[in-house]
Amino acid sequence: MSEKLEFKKLREFGEIINDTFRFIKENFKPLVKTYIYFCGIFLLAGMIAAIIQQTGALKGITYTASNNPFDTMRYKYVTTSYVFVIFISLFSYTAINVSILSFIAIYIKKGNIAPTLEEVWGYFKYFFLRVFGSSIAIGAFIMVCFILCLVPGIYIFPAASLMLPIMIFENASLGYSFSHAFKLLKNQWWVTAASILVLWLITMATSSLASFPSMMMIMASAFAHGPKAISTTVIIISTVIQYVCQILMIIPIIGISLCYYNLSESQHSEGLMDRINKMGEHEDPFQQKAEY
Repeated sequence: MSEKLEFKKLREFGEIINDTFRFIKENFKPLVKTYIYFCGIFLLAGMIAAIIQQTGALKGITYTASNNPFDTMRYKYVTTSYVFVIFISLFSYTAINVSILSFIAIYIKKGNIAPTLEEVWGYFKYFFLRVFGSSIAIGAFIMVCFILCLVPGIYIFPAASLMLPIMIFENASLGYSFSHAFKLLKNQWWVTAASILVLWLITMATSSLASFPSMMMIMASAFAHGPKAISTTVIIISTVIQYVCQILMIIPIIGISLCYYNLSESQHSEGLMDRINKMGEHEDPFQQKAEY
């Protein structure tokens, strides 16, 4: 049986990408089970809200020919379902980050053994509200950086990506996570930024490929017969595929966790010290020979 993936070790760029998918392969069933158990309710709620919002937007388009502009605005922009979609998206983003990062934290604590749902739940309920508030603050900070100038936003993005892993793996506050992320990135910005970028590109490309057929159906209907020809069935199918593809967010979350431990190991060598301390703890029974 092959040795389980070790998080606390130094990795090159290619190893981070490869080990991300290796971890998913080794723990596929417990990861999916964790995702469904902790994120399923938000996935379903967001899916329903998005379907209602998009069908409402489609109705708004049909009112463009009417003399009452309020109808169009009411259906397209000022619907409670649209607000609910944003609200649920925040909860869903928090749930998937907390559940997967908690899974990894317990996996490491147990000596590279997949945790149970009960073990993940203990972490989940402890960190959920903290991560929810922090995610809003981090997202707003990134948006401000991108609005003010593109370069600061790009520079901040790797550090912002590391904040939630630091918060859960080290049980840290947002302030500590913010400052510690920049300390970890010292002299390691390029490889970390490249790893995170590639992981997100893989995730988005895979998601786009999965939703491509439904997108083509919508575009074909719109070009051939106009927006009115787009049926509710097509909207439901495309929305369901879009939300199911959110499970692919597991990829960058695991990859960013590997980046965190790579940076931490390069500065503190905690994993190396752990392996040194464990040497000699268990004797090899095959080397014990009876002497007469």
